[in-house]
Amino acid sequence: MKTDTIAAIATGLSNSGIGIVRISGSEAFDVIDRIYRGKGGRRKKLSAEPTHTIHYGGIYDGEQLVDEVLVMLMRGPKSYTAEDTVEIDCHGGVLITRKVLETVLRNGARLAEPGEFTKRAFLNGRMDLSQAEAVIDVINAKNDYALQASVNQLEGSVSREVKKLREGIIYHIAFIESALDDPEHISLEGYQEKLLAELQPMKEKVEKLLRSSDNGRVMTEGIKTVILGKPNAGKSSLMNVLVGEERAIVTDIAGTTRDTLEENIRLEGISLNVTDTAGIRDTDDVVEKIGVEKARMAADQADLIIYVVDGSRPLDESDEDILAMIKDRQAVVLLNKSDLTMVVTRKMLEEKTAHRVIAVSAKERLGIEELEEEIKSMFYHGEIDFNDQVYITSVRQKNALENTLNSLKMVEQSIENGMPEDFFSIDLMDAYEQLGTIVGEAVEDDLVNEIFSKFCMGK
Repeated sequence: MKTDTIAAIATGLSNSGIGIVRISGSEAFDVIDRIYRGKGGRRKKLSAEPTHTIHYGGIYDGEQLVDEVLVMLMRGPKSYTAEDTVEIDCHGGVLITRKVLETVLRNGARLAEPGEFTKRAFLNGRMDLSQAEAVIDVINAKNDYALQASVNQLEGSVSREVKKLREGIIYHIAFIESALDDPEHISLEGYQEKLLAELQPMKEKVEKLLRSSDNGRVMTEGIKTVILGKPNAGKSSLMNVLVGEERAIVTDIAGTTRDTLEENIRLEGISLNVTDTAGIRDTDDVVEKIGVEKARMAADQADLIIYVVDGSRPLDESDEDILAMIKDRQAVVLLNKSDLTMVVTRKMLEEKTAHRVIAVSAKERLGIEELEEEIKSMFYHGEIDFNDQVYITSVRQKNALENTLNSLKMVEQSIENGMPEDFFSIDLMDAYEQLGTIVGEAVEDDLVNEIFSKFCMGK
């Protein structure tokens, strides 16, 4: 397929050891022939060189040497985009990398759109849509679990499961259509019972994939976490311990934290999007009052609330207010300042909160590992295993699976209601097409463009 030739910087725009300018398209080799010369400025046609070879020379803008480079040649379809591709490794300064790109653009290529290289890989059959989405997930991964899930999807873990399901569904669609077209030779007697039996494992597989999406969302997006407590309970000290540096101001003065402070923290391979909040209490201070209200709003939107209790002080009205806020919520209670004389016990808090209580000392860094393990157990359903478990990390894929499950249930309902077989094939086809949107079959151009528009330049 003849396409225009695109180019972009494939490395980050910051000073580094090397910069990479990528060229892809039907005229990629023509472009490099115009601007490349071998050692000593000797003209050399790289288009005549074998694929998957690397060449040392220079990039020239007319007679002016732009930079010394290494040039990698990859002929399609054995390249990332499945097109002829050239990668120029130049020195990694921002200015010089841009000058190399500008030279490429002046000699026959156009600037690539965000995600256009991966989009071409998808359109050329190099990868399906679920694998293409995994590319940006790998780049954006914030923790070990997110990275591993994305790498597995890039290698086809989601594709394989979806294709198995589609193969089973299309078999039954074909059988029904064939039987309806040729009833003399293909009988549907007893078929409803057979179909009903085979629908069950299909539904179970889709339900398993849907259950994995809870873990998948936590892996990729992180756990939206809010730290609550009354003034001077130790919230900011805990925040600093979790972050690993002094991000929140810590004093003995109640009400020091006036506004919310947000940080992304990695714990036990997972990500917490943590918000430290103003201490919950009644106050006449206008600024502090705004901070308390923002704390309440953050708690309403949180996946997890960490309630910090100062165990050296009796519980009061502010604590009772927070207890009401965490009722029926995902929460963990920290009995802080366990290095001091305690007047609040773990048993007392467990009875009042009905949540797990962990004794900690933010000052002495005690109990933090236990907190990490508790959060992990709260949000991951069972042990995380990447050997044979597939994790759905995309909302788009989750919606398609929900629609698939609904269509399979409608087939079951039609069988139970004694409907004609052609009703089965309608809903089976809906399920088949919904699964097809996950891997990029039967998907609209607008959706494809939207997905790739979220990619970075050069990828």
